[in-house]
Amino acid sequence: MNQTTPEQITLGIETSCDETSAAIYSSERGLLSHTIFSQPQHKMHGGVMPEIGSRTQLEKINPIVHQALDQANVTLDDITNIGVTHKPGLPGSLLVGLCFAKALAWEKKKKLIGINHLEGHAFSAFLQYPNIPFPHMCITASGGHTAMYVINGFGDYQMLGHTVDDAAGEAFDKIARLVGLPYPGGPEIEKRAREMNFKDFFSYPRGKKDTLNFSFSGLKTAVLYDLVKQGKFNLVQKQLLDDSEELKNQVASSFLVCVADIFEHKLELAFQEHPEVKALTFVGGVACNKYIKQRLADFAQKRGIEFFSPRAEFCTDNGAMIAFVANYKALQGKFSDMSLDISTNKHHKHQSDL
Repeated sequence: MNQTTPEQITLGIETSCDETSAAIYSSERGLLSHTIFSQPQHKMHGGVMPEIGSRTQLEKINPIVHQALDQANVTLDDITNIGVTHKPGLPGSLLVGLCFAKALAWEKKKKLIGINHLEGHAFSAFLQYPNIPFPHMCITASGGHTAMYVINGFGDYQMLGHTVDDAAGEAFDKIARLVGLPYPGGPEIEKRAREMNFKDFFSYPRGKKDTLNFSFSGLKTAVLYDLVKQGKFNLVQKQLLDDSEELKNQVASSFLVCVADIFEHKLELAFQEHPEVKALTFVGGVACNKYIKQRLADFAQKRGIEFFSPRAEFCTDNGAMIAFVANYKALQGKFSDMSLDISTNKHHKHQSDL
């Protein structure tokens, strides 16, 4: 970055799902503030309710943004750029953030930058580890996406594989629901798997081994039919016949080990094609899972490369990653205009989409 460039102060806004988040990032001083509101009411519904999500975004976005400004000790007049998530995500939630960002940009005559939520995740580890070497491999995994990239530089990346159906986080939630565990499924499954010492009881299929794409829908079906085969699930009544904690723990442990095996195998294939990479990053909501994180850290250590995964607040949806990406796009002169619109595609299959 050119040291003679004046300091850029960027406001980042993230409202792609049920998190309302804002952050202030300085091109010279780094992250100045980060605020977030997580909507608790979806837990009782067993998943995110889009209309409830967007209504809450409307209520929270103004105070969350001003809280970020206050924490950073800056005003809207000090802001140089406004970065906002405009894809992918829930339409109503995305619209709240985008319309709010556009209104601020128009009123205060600030530059607007549309940010792909997935690009935010892909570079989120830099918030905690600013010196990650290029090129590096990156796995992003959450409730809405699972993908693998080679990251060559800021804004320069190549998608190697993506989810063709359910994302990893989505599969955690569905398996949890299948055996009667609460939402969100990820933390509960890991807790129960830990009680079983991460033993693989049922050896669920690991999916296609000759592709870098991810598929978790088949794994979900395999778990269901294995329970049916064992006489522990009634397909007609859609009911678990064996409601024992032991069975739930065994399913949780077997499923978690299987997902970790899938990630590790995909990485083995990817490194065969790209031996030049110098590090591995693991980001997105699923990166909060300590077991999978440790498995990937061990994988990196065996290959003699560095491993980076940010702390939980930067793994889940957050405005800090949006502000970070908006900052480097601003320094590269990549801005949006007022025609910027939302795009809600759930899965991105091509590099150009990211």
